[in-house]
Amino acid sequence: DQVQDTLAKIDQLLEEAGTDKSHVVSAYVWLKHVEADFDDMNSVWDQWVSPGNAPARACVEAKLADPRLLVEIQVIAVKG
Repeated sequence: DQVQDTLAKIDQLLEEAGTDKSHVVSAYVWLKHVEADFDDMNSVWDQWVSPGNAPARACVEAKLADPRLLVEIQVIAVKG
């Protein structure tokens, strides 16, 4: 699942930066097909996000740079 893979990569990058998902303050999610994929993405997201610490999030439909991609996620985290 691309959402799970993307969030796992985000976890890895956050760890390399000396922080973790509990310090994510905002997220932007781009979906190739928002009507078809939003519910599945949201379910995976809800399992990933730190309980009681959900960041602000925007989710939109967009034509992605690589046609094989169904999702792109950008997060902003603080180091603390």
